[in-house]
Amino acid sequence: MSDKSSDIHDAVTDYCENRLGSPKEFPFKTTSRVYKVAGKMYACIAEDRDPRLLSIKLPPEEGLALRAEHPDHIMPGYHLNKQHWNSIVLDGTLDDDFVLALVRQSYDTVVAGLPKKQRPPEPPG
Repeated sequence: MSDKSSDIHDAVTDYCENRLGSPKEFPFKTTSRVYKVAGKMYACIAEDRDPRLLSIKLPPEEGLALRAEHPDHIMPGYHLNKQHWNSIVLDGTLDDDFVLALVRQSYDTVVAGLPKKQRPPEPPG
């Protein structure tokens, strides 16, 4: 794995764990790192791929637009609902801030779908 790939992977895991407050889980197998909010998945990293693959949930129209804009780096969700889930190749090509903004959007998308009683407090940033 390249340094750029490792750097964005580390940035995503740090953002999910420390900024959004989500513990890492491995519910499928040890090769799939999952982050959840209120028990609902918003990010999954395929750890057994090189480069690693990050899957996030986005509104369907936004996912389609991103796939069209970045066809080699954003594609339909790997082993997930292709309408809502998008997989991002973590090879360092896409800007780190852009990828982290998409992670935050995925988190916000999942939170918006939760009943108000289950929504967590707004994380910083």
